[in-house]
Amino acid sequence: MNKYIYFFLIFIIPLPLISQEKVDYFEKLNGKERNVIVNKGTEYPNTGKYNKHFKDGIYHCKACDSPLYISSSKFESNCGWPSFDDEIKGAITRHSDYKLGYKRVEICCAKCGGHLGHVFEGEKLTPKNIRHCVNSISLVFKKKNVK
Repeated sequence: MNKYIYFFLIFIIPLPLISQEKVDYFEKLNGKERNVIVNKGTEYPNTGKYNKHFKDGIYHCKACDSPLYISSSKFESNCGWPSFDDEIKGAITRHSDYKLGYKRVEICCAKCGGHLGHVFEGEKLTPKNIRHCVNSISLVFKKKNVK
């Protein structure tokens, strides 16, 4: 009986039910974007287009277009990179990063794994006491739809 079930699972179930397509979210990135988003680099401070940007809308992942941050969570931290004190629920993953010889917490897009920056706690810059320090080059801003 087990042979028949195995045969059914392997040969009868249509293949389109099993996704074999892997999306390459990073193929459209230019060299600078790839260096930060894929190779976990950092853009120079005070050079990113969203550092002093405070318009109403949503910041999305540059690689996969997944929404990451609502503009109301952005604040001026004077660190040289865009800063947020909250993320859209489930949009960000955190990973330990010892690249500089001490522990930091790297933040990545939950959908594609693209590098965004690092998160810092305990600085008391906002009531939430957290700062997502994000590379502008990892983001795309979309204005909030006016109805």
